[in-house]
Amino acid sequence: MSTPSSAPQFAFPGMDGHDPDEPRTTRRGPTREELLEGLNEPQAAAVQHAGTPLLVVAGAGSGKTRVLTRRIAWLISERKAHPGSILAITFTNKAAGEMKERVEELVGKRARIMWVSTFHSACVRILRKEIDKIGYKSNFSIYDSADQKRLMGLVIKDLDLDAKKFQPGPVLHWVSNHKNELRDPEEVAGDTHNQVEEHYAAAYTLYQRRLREANALDFDDLIMMAVHLLQAFPEVRETYRRRFRHVLVDEYQDTNHAQYALVHQLCADDPELAQDAERVEPAELMVVGDADQSIYAFRGANIRNIMDFEQDFPNATSILLEQNYRSTQTILTAANSVIGHNKGRKAKRLWSDAGDGERIVGYVADDERDEARFVSEEIDTLVDGGGRAGDVAVFYRTNAQSRVFEEVFIRTGQPYKVVGGVRFYERREVRDALAYLRMLSNPDDQVSLRRILNTPKRGIGDRAVACVGLLGERDGLTFWEALRRADQAPGLATRSLTNIRGFVAMVEELQSMVEADERADVILESVLARSGYLTELEASDDPQDATRLENLAELVAVAREFSDDPVAGPSADPADVDAGLVAPGLGDFLERVALVADSDQIPDDDDDQGVVTLMTLHTAKGLEFPVVFLTGLEDGVFPHSRSLGDQTELEEERRLAYVGVTRARTRLYISRAVVRSAWGAPSHNPASRFLDELPIDLVDWRRTEAAQTRWGRPDLASGSPASMGTPTAAGRRNFSTAAARADAAAKAKPAREIPSLEPGDRVIHDSFGMGTVVALEGVADKTVASIDFGSEGVKRLLLRYAPVEKL
Repeated sequence: MSTPSSAPQFAFPGMDGHDPDEPRTTRRGPTREELLEGLNEPQAAAVQHAGTPLLVVAGAGSGKTRVLTRRIAWLISERKAHPGSILAITFTNKAAGEMKERVEELVGKRARIMWVSTFHSACVRILRKEIDKIGYKSNFSIYDSADQKRLMGLVIKDLDLDAKKFQPGPVLHWVSNHKNELRDPEEVAGDTHNQVEEHYAAAYTLYQRRLREANALDFDDLIMMAVHLLQAFPEVRETYRRRFRHVLVDEYQDTNHAQYALVHQLCADDPELAQDAERVEPAELMVVGDADQSIYAFRGANIRNIMDFEQDFPNATSILLEQNYRSTQTILTAANSVIGHNKGRKAKRLWSDAGDGERIVGYVADDERDEARFVSEEIDTLVDGGGRAGDVAVFYRTNAQSRVFEEVFIRTGQPYKVVGGVRFYERREVRDALAYLRMLSNPDDQVSLRRILNTPKRGIGDRAVACVGLLGERDGLTFWEALRRADQAPGLATRSLTNIRGFVAMVEELQSMVEADERADVILESVLARSGYLTELEASDDPQDATRLENLAELVAVAREFSDDPVAGPSADPADVDAGLVAPGLGDFLERVALVADSDQIPDDDDDQGVVTLMTLHTAKGLEFPVVFLTGLEDGVFPHSRSLGDQTELEEERRLAYVGVTRARTRLYISRAVVRSAWGAPSHNPASRFLDELPIDLVDWRRTEAAQTRWGRPDLASGSPASMGTPTAAGRRNFSTAAARADAAAKAKPAREIPSLEPGDRVIHDSFGMGTVVALEGVADKTVASIDFGSEGVKRLLLRYAPVEKL
């Protein structure tokens, strides 16, 4: 390859390796032996690989994080790659931080200038430098899900769409799916099939226009815009291909089409440049993942990305990591047996030298409460035997299943935590404070501006907002510009004008702090004081307001910690940071907050040694626990009902089971209920097919279905209390008198006209949006339809009352 005639934009000393003629007096970093210490043969091969694209198929618990960190250290220490030429992509900020920390322990502070980040963070950094080429300003805002819903709500209102049929959540999910496929509004609008999709496409078009007017991007835009920019501007693509000589991607099986396209823009052979003698060879690519752990299809993840890697990169090398360092062989044999029923997968068998360990314990419960009681009693037994409750996790397929475990744990006094719920950055007062900061950083951010315009109350009502909005529409002004000219707004009351002028004066005063590059924590404290937000909370007697004050104090502490961090925020160029030229600013702080992933909120084990963890199986991915209870193993529950008629979805459910089983280190419990409450009535689900896929000799069944003592349907013929067993809660709710039935009928909603539906029909629901009919049961006014609403899940709806229309 000839030397390029012009130097690359990013140039680093030592990027091309150490000069062999130059004497080296001291060695920086670990020795070759230290980097390979403790690695098994396939791990060591992955660390040392050079040249061709590399696929590392890393089974559960096989040490992939160690391989990734050691490889990065190897690149820097042994192959003399400059840290700034390394791009490592993970799926959470927590994982990125841990990886960077571990590499820094190996090679020193040089590691700080690597790009180790999520896909979204990496794209933000590219867009901050390049987005002006497509008409945005570099200080764009990043809208989170709540901002998106608020903006889409305004769009639906402006399009005069029926607010019941077109709700922000379902419309945004539809838009997100198209963005993840890199489809812009124009392409989508030209490919609609009915009136409802036309309305959705119109909402997408206007939503995107409003984002541009506000100089804002949503999360899906971050990747889509970066890919489009690299595709549209070859010189920009070439710049970053020169910059990043080593690209590493973790959890490759979880990538969607847009993320896949980004990797290809940076690493695949470029046909446009194939004949260019001065082109830079593609970066050295290493992807790590496990197709058997691909469980995020509902988020757009495409398992074909990892399955077809060797087709996409014909000269690729594959390395298989099968030795597991987490679980006993019994647990691994069970996992291998279950996942082996999936078709078309690459053969892989996890093994361990830790010994067989305990057999798996199985339990068949009468109902879900009996199942929860069993779990609670087993945890007590484990703790009495010297174990810790903090070592225990209870997994379930859907969030709704946590309720009964919580009730039983509360009754028995067992401390627990449910991973989920209202997170810190989703709390109202925190969102209000961040909206102030975002508006100060980007005055075009209409959503944030509207949120805080009358928060706290300052006498600027809906009518005043409407008057200012009309002025903006009439004169082509942004909402902020219209506020500054509010004296020209038609019909605005004098009192409202006075209040708006006071608000504008306050904002301009605070903006001067931003322009002076004041620290984020100082700006935040000034915002809370000048806006009157703190004064209102401090004057309140409401205990919740005291909690809100504590949350705002915590946010200030977060901002202060960020401002004190010697390493600048995520949009700063690593070379500038290394040279000490950049200090973290308000924009960097807002980026870091916006890019915090859900899984980063999972509490550390050390903080909760006596607390049982409850979580869904999807949340459990990437975690491990000494003891795992895998519950609800019934067809229709797990595997989920929506997957029973679809082989592709059933295989994804099986991968989810594989993930659940392989989270356990030493002990695994599996359980199911013969009767489970569904829609207020007993549901009799058969045993999960995954139970039949376990080797029979590995499971110690403490209780089987033959031991059932309670029945969902009493023997009405005999009327004998003995034959009826213990009545279920559903049984006690049955109407027993004509008076009760008449009372229920009087309170019932009026019936709707029942649509004529068949499986496969497309429908729209007032609350859930568009869906597909999966199955029908019953006749006439007792017809129940199972409808798949995508992200909303499968809903069983009684058509007599459900607000469903056929498309």
